[in-house]
Order: sequence, then C-alpha cells, then structure tokens
Amino acid sequence: MEKSSNKLVDLSVAFAIEILNLVKYLKSQHETIICNQIGRAGTSIGANIHEAQYAHGKADFVSKLQIALKESNETSYWLLLLNKTNIIPNAEYERLENLCKEIRITLIASVNTAKQNIK
Repeated sequence: MEKSSNKLVDLSVAFAIEILNLVKYLKSQHETIICNQIGRAGTSIGANIHEAQYAHGKADFVSKLQIALKESNETSYWLLLLNKTNIIPNAEYERLENLCKEIRITLIASVNTAKQNIK
C-alpha cells in the first residue's frame, strides 16, 4: 500500500470521530435530517479507505478511493449547509471543512498515483 494511504487511514479515522461528535451535538439540537446524512457520508469516507486496503487489484483500489472522494464531497456539502443555516459556527465549519479538504487532497493524489501504476 502507498505511503499516503497510512496518512489517509489516520485522517479518515480522526475525521470520522469528529463527525460522530458532530452527530451527537446535532441530535442534542434535534436536527435529524442533516444529522443522518452527514453521519453516513462522513463515516463512509474512512470505511471506503479501509476497504481499499484489501482491494482486489488496482482497479478496485482506485474505485474504493473514488467512492471515498465522492463521500468527502458530499460531507462538505452538509457541512456548508450546517454553517449557512447557523447550526454550526464559522470556526467549527472551517475546522471540519479543512480536515475534509485535507482528506480530499490526499485522496486525489492517491487516486492519481494508483491510476498511473495501473498501466
């Protein structure tokens, strides 16, 4: 597995913990619609990164990472909505979005490297 994949695993686990804590907060505020969506998308990132570790070849590896990338984009959308509706403050939004962005940047680099190695 690529060197960046260990970083991805660590980032995704840390981010999933942050998302789970956010979900607890959202539930305490009786926000259920976005709570369910961001909980699924935000924790799915790490689940797909973990699945990629046991992929059946490079194409499967790339596919799992691309799914994780899509889930991170969806998570960013829910974070933005939470911020724009004043459910989470700007500082919390920026902190979580920066973590999500770091994962996306690392995922993109990993996908590009893996695609080059498929040839």
